[in-house]
Amino acid sequence: MAFSRREFMQIMGIAIANGLITKNAFSSTTQNYYDYQKFGNVSLMHFTDCHAQLLPIYFREPDVNIGTGESFAKAPHIVGNDFLKQFNLSPYSLNSHAFTSLDYVEAARRYGKVGGFAHMATLIKNLTAERGAQNVLLMDGGDTWQGSATAYWSKGQDMVEACNLLGVDVMTGHWEFTYHEAQIRKNIEKFNGEFVAQNVKVKDEALFDGAEAFDEETGHTFKPYTIKKVGGKNIAVIGQSFPYTPIANPRRFIDNWSFGIREAEMQTLVDEIRQNEDPDAVVLLSHNGMDVDLKMASRVTGIDAIFGGHTHDAIPQPIVVKNSSGQTIVTNAGSNGKFLAVLDMNIKNKRVVDYKYRLLPIFSNLLVPDASMSQFIQKSRAPYLDKLNQTFGYSDRTLYRRGNFNGTFDQVICDSMTNVLDAQIALSPGFRWGTTVLPGQKITMEHIMDQTAITYPETYVREMSGNDLKIILEDVCDNLFNNDPYLRQGGDMVRLSGMDYVCDPTAKQGQRITNMTLDNGKSIEANKSYKVAGWASVSAKSPGQPIWDVVSTYLKDKKVISFKKINHPKLKNIANNPGITNYCNY
Repeated sequence: MAFSRREFMQIMGIAIANGLITKNAFSSTTQNYYDYQKFGNVSLMHFTDCHAQLLPIYFREPDVNIGTGESFAKAPHIVGNDFLKQFNLSPYSLNSHAFTSLDYVEAARRYGKVGGFAHMATLIKNLTAERGAQNVLLMDGGDTWQGSATAYWSKGQDMVEACNLLGVDVMTGHWEFTYHEAQIRKNIEKFNGEFVAQNVKVKDEALFDGAEAFDEETGHTFKPYTIKKVGGKNIAVIGQSFPYTPIANPRRFIDNWSFGIREAEMQTLVDEIRQNEDPDAVVLLSHNGMDVDLKMASRVTGIDAIFGGHTHDAIPQPIVVKNSSGQTIVTNAGSNGKFLAVLDMNIKNKRVVDYKYRLLPIFSNLLVPDASMSQFIQKSRAPYLDKLNQTFGYSDRTLYRRGNFNGTFDQVICDSMTNVLDAQIALSPGFRWGTTVLPGQKITMEHIMDQTAITYPETYVREMSGNDLKIILEDVCDNLFNNDPYLRQGGDMVRLSGMDYVCDPTAKQGQRITNMTLDNGKSIEANKSYKVAGWASVSAKSPGQPIWDVVSTYLKDKKVISFKKINHPKLKNIANNPGITNYCNY
């Protein structure tokens, strides 16, 4: 019986994952899976949103990523089988598992964990050796210094060192800015590459008071762009950090700085680079979120490619966006160290004449870990192992976060607050980072920290009216489903326990949330007060204990994590939306 190359790779993956063969026994097969031949004269590699995950992990892609308005049925708002059809991926394959949540548990047990900096290092080194180091540029889209216990305890410095070892040339940021300004600058000083961000400015009053700036005349906090020689060509890399950082995260940590999309300034900068630097290509290293990048690509001319991040969208093919002077290809490279993007370009006469792109899933069972990176990771984790490995039982279902609405690990966090803090209702931010735990897998302190490790983790309990709750839900919902991509901040819906509601993503602002009820079925009244717990306040430091202490207290006496219910909202007007699959009977 003859097998196709794809089928053969799947069989090898199954055998490796189940310990039937060793990774080294089929090293040639492993290399074939990542056999991405050199093309053109410039190779740009990109990863983003790794959220400080140095080791291989499980990470489940969303089953809900709803698009409305002009985003309806368009990437990245496609999931499940519709995603497979859109990008011509085979079901029950390695790529199906990498890019969708279909048959997640079975496939995860079959193919093993994904990501890991040691495995990524091997892939980067192999691809670089084939292309030639002088022809390769490695970019990091940000959200690198946050998301794990060790990053939190080392203030991001373990990730700076890991990226130096990986050979990152250029990066931009978002969660990097949730350390205080002094720590941010300290980390950037230790980073061997360049940190770029055209859309972060020092406020005028701060400049007057002597605040540090990259350029006092323009007000740029950081270098806005850099020119890199790659394959003998001058490649301009512009940085675009997350525009809404002071809204989504505490302004008090970086009070001297202002952020924004700054579209007009972007166009001016691109024009100046084109005129004064004589580049062979201009690319944008972005943390806008994919919807924002798609709109920007349609309006700002002169950018050849956008390497996007923030929304954690793993898109296997670029989206080509037409604009008034040509076109821009827009990419997004997933999250959690799970993917490496490779854009090979053929540049002639100051023009990209052709390109090839692949978003390569990093299957840890199919890559031999790099020895030097493995040694560094082991050394950096050694002081914390006892605490990281503390266990709290297991769950009888998959614990995950990613998706527009409540994930099961979010439910654990919210249930922890209602129980430990004695609240009727609990709210938790719609963060998109956080690793996955398989059924039967031991839950460790490391897993808890993967969901909660931020620099403002304090909990609170306060009285809120039903009207206050409605305003919060409507505000976050508008962030997800506003018709203008520039007004979408890229997070998911606030998670909760103790209450339910009905959501119509297609409704107008202020009218998307209805039928708010407590778990006992009683309607939430606008003028009635309710005891609400939460964490991660962006306005001011809360008085309560860190959220990880609340969760660990809740879990410490449990052998099996079970749920009375999952507070999934009921959804309206999404019956034919390809951005939802296998969600609460839809």
